Amino acid sequence: MSRLPLGPELERGPRVEIVLDGTPVEAFTGETVATVLLAHGEIATRTTVGGEPRGIFCGIGVCFDCLVVVDGVPNTRACMTWVRDGMQVSRQDGLVARQSGG
Repeated sequence: MSRLPLGPELERGPRVEIVLDGTPVEAFTGETVATVLLAHGEIATRTTVGGEPRGIFCGIGVCFDCLVVVDGVPNTRACMTWVRDGMQVSRQDGLVARQSGG
């Protein structure tokens, strides 16, 4: 796991837990889903219909490359979605969500 070190200029929100592809992972209030994926070494957020991996590209919600499934809702932009305790996140395969845990 890789996050910026804490210091006088950097504070984290309260710890929460989200479920990523069926696995509980640590997150902090104030982080986006994209931030948590990167902190846990996950680069690809989805695959295209043709099977090509995609990930976080612009980080500001313009490109739509970081689409994931959040609480059963596909096509959710990871870079624009704040984490909350208990959130279920899975990577998206093409136009259809990947099955939980896989």
